[in-house]
Amino acid sequence: MKVLMKAPAKINLTLDVLHKRPDGYHEVEMIMTTIDLADRIELTWLDENVIRVTSQNRFVPDDQRNLAYQAAILLKDRFQVQHGVQINIEKTIPVAAGLAGGSSDAAATLRGLNRLWKLGLNLDELAVLGAEIGSDVSFCVYGGTALAKGRGEIIMPLPAPPNCWVVLAKPLIGVSTADVYRRLNVEHISHPDTNSMIEAIRRNDFDGVCQQVGNVLEGVTLKMYPEVAQIKEQMYRFGADAVLMSGSGPTVFALVQHDSRMHRLYNGLRGFCDQVFAVRMLGDRHTLD
Repeated sequence: MKVLMKAPAKINLTLDVLHKRPDGYHEVEMIMTTIDLADRIELTWLDENVIRVTSQNRFVPDDQRNLAYQAAILLKDRFQVQHGVQINIEKTIPVAAGLAGGSSDAAATLRGLNRLWKLGLNLDELAVLGAEIGSDVSFCVYGGTALAKGRGEIIMPLPAPPNCWVVLAKPLIGVSTADVYRRLNVEHISHPDTNSMIEAIRRNDFDGVCQQVGNVLEGVTLKMYPEVAQIKEQMYRFGADAVLMSGSGPTVFALVQHDSRMHRLYNGLRGFCDQVFAVRMLGDRHTLD
């Protein structure tokens, strides 16, 4: 018995940090949307009571450091599952890129094992479990577009943003989210206008969305890694309508409506950066069908 799942990446249209919480996490407010750049997760039933993770990507751990592994262990322990699973992860989303690749793998594993092991959970129940694994996992359980609050686990669904191309470029560096948050001075940041972004999305106003993109972590990462700033400059030079870093970086994305400009951006960046993708936004939330 096998279940195949897609695990799409996310981008942040806004990312705001409000304050540091007593539990050590930061209180965030961010608008995220899934894009058509996805890992593939293959879940194979094992009669043996073990969890195995395999991947051809050498940067993907095969033990408890892997969030998909953690998702499987969580379900096994919580629901006393007495058989196992082999999790094969075919990576397309760059690792340590600010695109929630690991979180999306974990969310896809939760949804897929719910089916494979016939647990009968709904998306809301899976999202609550996902919050125990990582801050972005709850959003990735649902997919689509949402406002995320708290440490990222409080999810309020939103309509799909205006249809457009998303051109992504990731330099050959990895960024530690913990390092970026440590260097963030919450007292001296310019906050994005989250409510105006929500209104632009609800109006299906592409220009409005482009005007309201913002990420308070961007300034920190740009100081740490000048190559991220260089990618932003190139994207504007090639005609992007909006440019923003996703998450804690280092991936930068451009929003563009016209096919011709997308091709110009994609081809221009390919000569400047190794990992470049041109994809669409995904409008719909996941289902359990």
